[in-house]
Amino acid sequence: MAAVLAAAGTATLGLTAPAQATGGDPLDYVALGDSFSAGSGILPLDLTAPLLCARSTANYPHVVAQRTGAKLTDVTCGGAQTKDFAGSQYPGVAPQLDAVDADTDVVTLTIGGNDNNTFIGAIVACGSAGVLSGGKGSPCKDANGDKFTKEIDASTYPALKNALRAVKAKAPNARVGILGYPWIVPAKADPGCFAKMPIATGDVPYLRDLQAHLNKTVQRAASETGATFVDLAAASEGHDACKPLGTRWIEPVLFGTNFVPVHPNALGEKGMADQAIGVLKLN
Repeated sequence: MAAVLAAAGTATLGLTAPAQATGGDPLDYVALGDSFSAGSGILPLDLTAPLLCARSTANYPHVVAQRTGAKLTDVTCGGAQTKDFAGSQYPGVAPQLDAVDADTDVVTLTIGGNDNNTFIGAIVACGSAGVLSGGKGSPCKDANGDKFTKEIDASTYPALKNALRAVKAKAPNARVGILGYPWIVPAKADPGCFAKMPIATGDVPYLRDLQAHLNKTVQRAASETGATFVDLAAASEGHDACKPLGTRWIEPVLFGTNFVPVHPNALGEKGMADQAIGVLKLN
């Protein structure tokens, strides 16, 4: 079970008029971020990307570009942290910020969930505790308390601000949109979900609150740096990993369709693209 959960840390299009930059040229669009941006786990893979990034051509940046006619430079990579904007994530892989310059018109990103190993740490901890407890009680919350939220406040929040400031400095005229993370678990325990998401009943709201805290931190960092927060809370409600295939945006730990579990599927990436296009006014 721990091995399956650890893998999660690796991390039909509508037609619209093409979005254009000044002078009628297509928007110069750069996509940054982690596995939620890269669409890690969704086939087909982007063969131009480093294999370790597990980037998909069905990720939301590709959907945005296809729907708007924007010229896309996609440097998203599964497992990315904020530090990988300024430094190389893997040998031979350039820092993500190298893709951004003064001519960039639009930047999107999803980042922060891998800092402190927040997502993988919480999912592994709560999944393992849920299996051992048989799904009863709140063993993960009892063992970890506010550990994860404290780490977010202490290090993820300032790292997010620094990363967004760096993006704005390199692309001062760009629309910068940072997306929140779509809901992974429902608002309360789904009695039929334990086989797919082995989280104890009392730990489902604990994980939900943790994700809400991270998203609010992303929103706060965006508001303080001049970036735009693309909120996915309402849009992804009812599309969590406990929902059936065709409804869910996130694949579960077990019996899912992605080769990287607990990540968005193609429907989820499309939903993220819809929100980004609407909030950033790209259509």
